[in-house]
Amino acid sequence: MPYSAKSLREAADAGVISPVDLDRLLAFLASHEGQGDASPAARFDAAHVLWYAGALIVIGAMGLFSTLAFTQMGGRALTACAIAYATAFGVAGHHLWYGKNLRVPGGLLIAIAVSMAPLAVYGIQDELGWWGKFGKPGTVQDFYVWVKGSWIFMELATVAAGVVALRYFRFAFIVAIIAFALWFMSMDLAPWFSGTAHADFETQRRVSVWFGLAVLAVAWIVDYRSSNGDFAFWLHLFGLMAFWGGITASSSSTELGKAVYCLLNVGLIVIAVILMRRAYAVFGAFGICLYLGHLADVVFKDSLWFPFSLSLIGIAVIAAGLLYHRNERAIAAWLEAHLPAGLRPRSATT
Repeated sequence: MPYSAKSLREAADAGVISPVDLDRLLAFLASHEGQGDASPAARFDAAHVLWYAGALIVIGAMGLFSTLAFTQMGGRALTACAIAYATAFGVAGHHLWYGKNLRVPGGLLIAIAVSMAPLAVYGIQDELGWWGKFGKPGTVQDFYVWVKGSWIFMELATVAAGVVALRYFRFAFIVAIIAFALWFMSMDLAPWFSGTAHADFETQRRVSVWFGLAVLAVAWIVDYRSSNGDFAFWLHLFGLMAFWGGITASSSSTELGKAVYCLLNVGLIVIAVILMRRAYAVFGAFGICLYLGHLADVVFKDSLWFPFSLSLIGIAVIAAGLLYHRNERAIAAWLEAHLPAGLRPRSATT
């Protein structure tokens, strides 16, 4: 649990610690502020909302919301524009990060600089005609909409730029840019595996599942090695998007397969509860709701007793929650004793 300087002063006023100890503590914390590999703590206030909103608007302006006229500037102009943006935001971010110790706005400006990588590579490919056998994919905006094998080099460049940026700026949102590119890569790899311009849906689904599992494995490794959960959060989130999305898109025609899908989502919720990774609970809950909707709409469509049976299941879940609450300390103590430090439950993480 974090403590502020105000809390320490209140403790000194209450006689819990001496004024001398208070001064030593404040001096120690001030000297260690910003050191290590910790990302600035996420906060929800007006300043942070404006910072993140502004960064997302700039990133979107150069990508998702770019216009056809913007793309028609030509590859050389697009690359020059991307380099100019990346340089300007990189220099400004470096100044705020190191010069002013404003880690959040500085880190966001660096993230904007990283997000210029796909635009720069698109311009180079467009100017030189390096689209390969998958052909020219379209406009810059299409990168955020369609699956195309030609996008893969833009995604690789984004990941590389993000890794380099993380070397000098330990800011968790940069991992979000990397994870976003990896998620897109999971879809755009499908044409490479099928060897066709447009991979069939089943190939895309399988690639998404396996790629999502790989990203989740990396997320758990980062979780295990880092004391800061923010870095792993984005990998967990986008890994789950790829994995869960691929599993959900499965065309299983048997009720057994659909029941296994439900059990998989129950497992995600169990992981979320035990290890306090909330993203798993969100995806697991969506999956269970989809399965229950299938039962109500298809399997038990004409059953009078299904609503009552489902109500009993809901009551059982509530009872399980009460049982967990009653034994929460014992469960937490067992996990503390048997799990590695990086995988122990956290009060506020993914």
